[in-house]
Amino acid sequence: MANLTGMYNPEAEAQQDFAPIPAGEYLARIVESDMKPTKNNDGQYLELVYEIMDGEYAKRRLWARLNLENKNDQTVEIANRQMASIREATGVAQPRDSQELHNKPHVVRVDFIPAGTTQKNGYVTQKDQNEIRGWKKGDGIPFETNTTQQVSQSTSSAGASPWKKQAA
Repeated sequence: MANLTGMYNPEAEAQQDFAPIPAGEYLARIVESDMKPTKNNDGQYLELVYEIMDGEYAKRRLWARLNLENKNDQTVEIANRQMASIREATGVAQPRDSQELHNKPHVVRVDFIPAGTTQKNGYVTQKDQNEIRGWKKGDGIPFETNTTQQVSQSTSSAGASPWKKQAA
């Protein structure tokens, strides 16, 4: 047994549901990254952990995996195109370390993939999931700002997301 007196906040809100989010475009930033071996140990992928920055799904996390080293040339070509999109969206043209991509607000396009969907490689999804399918600069989002300040400014301005404000 453990004495919990004074060890937790009795006023804390319960953890939110981690079900997949709806398809759409979200202001996000990379908060973690790491190179990891592929399942068969015959290559490596760059895993990027994204955090949504505003709106109903603020602080929710999404993952992108780019197979930058793989025996399948087409897989590597796709990963390099995705990396080019990420570099353009973050404003980091030639990163030497994935950490240089961290905390650069940009827009990600997220798809919802329902359980039972057959992927191109024949894999059938076992549960509902999200996949990041696109990256772009956020209109009017400066790259060199403090992201905490950026989020409070974007959410306080009539509740509109920064990339939607100009269209209004």
